[in-house]
Amino acid sequence: MSKWLDIVGVGEHGLANLPPGVQAIVAAADTIIGPPRFADGDPRHVPWQSPLSAMLDQIDAQRGKPTLILATGDPMWFGIGATLAKRYGRDEIAIHTHPSAFQLAAARLLWPLQHVATISLHGRPSEIIHAHIQPGNRILALTSDRSTANSVAEILVDRGYGASLMTALENLGAANERISHADAEHFEAATIGDFYVLAIDCVASDGAALLPSVPGLPDQAFVSDGQLTKREVRAASLAKLAPFPCAMLWDVGAGCGSIAIEWLRSARDCQAIAFEKSATRLQLIATNAEALGTPQLRIESGDALSNLNGKPMPDAIFLGGDVGNRALFDGCWEALRPGGRLLANAVTVEGEVALFERQLSLGGDIVRIETAVLDQIGRHRVLRPRMAVTQYLVTKP
Repeated sequence: MSKWLDIVGVGEHGLANLPPGVQAIVAAADTIIGPPRFADGDPRHVPWQSPLSAMLDQIDAQRGKPTLILATGDPMWFGIGATLAKRYGRDEIAIHTHPSAFQLAAARLLWPLQHVATISLHGRPSEIIHAHIQPGNRILALTSDRSTANSVAEILVDRGYGASLMTALENLGAANERISHADAEHFEAATIGDFYVLAIDCVASDGAALLPSVPGLPDQAFVSDGQLTKREVRAASLAKLAPFPCAMLWDVGAGCGSIAIEWLRSARDCQAIAFEKSATRLQLIATNAEALGTPQLRIESGDALSNLNGKPMPDAIFLGGDVGNRALFDGCWEALRPGGRLLANAVTVEGEVALFERQLSLGGDIVRIETAVLDQIGRHRVLRPRMAVTQYLVTKP
């Protein structure tokens, strides 16, 4: 099928400010779908519908007919272009970009974009920002309305980043463009409108927790009931699970969710499902996911074995509990994508025996990890051994 769908990025000056070649594409369209502020009054204009599923049905109905989608800024940067590109492909779509809100904001602030984290909080939980709050980091965020700035300011203050400079860049590129800023502790969202990009220049106060994206967060970063893969073992486990962009992890017997959460923080657009049957721990997982910037973590309650069917195929599986359960292991192994990695950690003799048996039949590597922590006996300091962890890693042929 030949190209029938043109997606045009538009700035605040509207269609009249588009390059002549793009204006010719607009003129040739049979149907224009987009916000009224760009094409209101044009008899070809059809306001886009919501929710997104309704809008996609609306566009499907035009398939094969010359159709134009009007989008704000760069359609491929947190825009509709990425969604439609997956739906139709390059043979049917042409993208005509425009400077994005991020580019305009970076230009106003004199921030090199390659050194800036760009995220969207538009229609998404503000807690996503947690994963980007680090000393010296700069963040540009799309927003829903002024409540987004309020939420971000509260998060920054709670994390010990109250001195971070927050800048609201309103109506970028329009005649009524306005830029205002204050530190997070004193930021007043009531003074801004609802259409803005939020910039954050992170400044940590003394004692603020450092929570990097590198696996191995401090144990105290998680709330738990004691069922927590400890920091050193967790870092080694994540290294062997090997997160990569868009990869799916199953964390089976997730405890407080530490492995799944660190997986999501480790690479772009990672996905994870945490399987846990304890109601108390399910709440711990949800609390940790929100506090550490991974509210997208999917949490499945109940017996893991009965919940595996129908879930997205995993690229990696972590078994942190019940590793001696043969039926559970077999169910996970069957579900794992070819080339995927399964990692199981055992601390009991029964668990170790099961892992050695599986290594004999499936191959893979077994490593024992033993750590010790500083402790006190009377007036003397000692290194007290922690429970050893036997770790089994196998790749599915």
